[in-house]
Amino acid sequence: MTIPTDSRPALGPPLSTETGTATGTTTSTGTGTGSDFARLSRRIAEAGLLERRPGYYTARLTLVTAALAAGWTAFFALGDTWWQLTVAAFLAFVFGQIALVAHDLAHRQIFRRRRPSEIGGRLFGNLGVGMSYGWWMNKHTRHHANPNHEELDPDVAPDILVWSTDQARSSRGLARFVGGHQALLFFPLLTLEGFNLHVSSLRALRSPSMKRRPLEAALLLLHLTALLSALFLVLSPGRAVAFLAVNQCLFGIYLGCVFAPNHKGMPTLTGDDRPDFLRRQVLTSRNVRGGRFTDLMLGGLNYQIEHHLFPSMPTPHLRRARTVVRAYCAEIGVPYHETGLLQSYREALTHLHRVGEPIRRQRGRK
Repeated sequence: MTIPTDSRPALGPPLSTETGTATGTTTSTGTGTGSDFARLSRRIAEAGLLERRPGYYTARLTLVTAALAAGWTAFFALGDTWWQLTVAAFLAFVFGQIALVAHDLAHRQIFRRRRPSEIGGRLFGNLGVGMSYGWWMNKHTRHHANPNHEELDPDVAPDILVWSTDQARSSRGLARFVGGHQALLFFPLLTLEGFNLHVSSLRALRSPSMKRRPLEAALLLLHLTALLSALFLVLSPGRAVAFLAVNQCLFGIYLGCVFAPNHKGMPTLTGDDRPDFLRRQVLTSRNVRGGRFTDLMLGGLNYQIEHHLFPSMPTPHLRRARTVVRAYCAEIGVPYHETGLLQSYREALTHLHRVGEPIRRQRGRK
């Protein structure tokens, strides 16, 4: 297997065609000891890092719910004033935190059983932020199975942005129009992501494969009706529109800033590229260094490598798992990429600019 040169970051060698491992690394596959991932899993389990954390999640869900209540209490208390835009910004952050809770519920980090996870996911996702739990689960499950695979991961499918030079060469329509300057346009485009989540969620309701469509639709409609009713009953039309724009634009930027460092600019796979599970997850993911504040703002997804290896691991255990996983990757010779937050954005934007070169070059010939 090879990784296209345009999508290979400066973090280590490409994947080997013959073995699916990192070229030049050694793989400990001793007889009878299981796969590399199986050995890592045993170490993680022995450290107790897969155990549930009910106390942590009780506190987290309580705080997020209290923040949402505080935001709307402030909204109704302030009345029709431009100061409401500060409430809009605060609620954008709260909506992002609610989305992160829905993410943890979807991965069964909070409850072991599927039913309470689905109930919580729909309450926080559909009702809380207007994002379809069923639609997002389908999309996110495919992403986790094949991260950064250009044909199999919906997160790197060419839509508005292109993620490789091959996608850039074959791009059409809006992707071709944007692709040449997508690095400059990336953060401005994130202002539309909140709206895109709502539109994609509503469009997904047309799919016959969507489970519990009536419930999904009812909760989405209830969220949108309650939100718009509150805005236009309390605020003048102009302020209501301004509140909605500020809230949703900042919500989109926040979510984009949480998810962009995870895989953007990391190696992409194509065709039959299928390294083993551990390498597929580690080599396509990026960790972001930081303290407890970074953990809070990014919802633990700054430990993206550990999250992809152990999706059901509770968020508070990811920091400790990082030490185990990083040491193990060094032991078996698998590159483990970790950087600061600003550097992660720089790498992602550099990648976006580089892969847009074919579009810029073709335009230059005209």
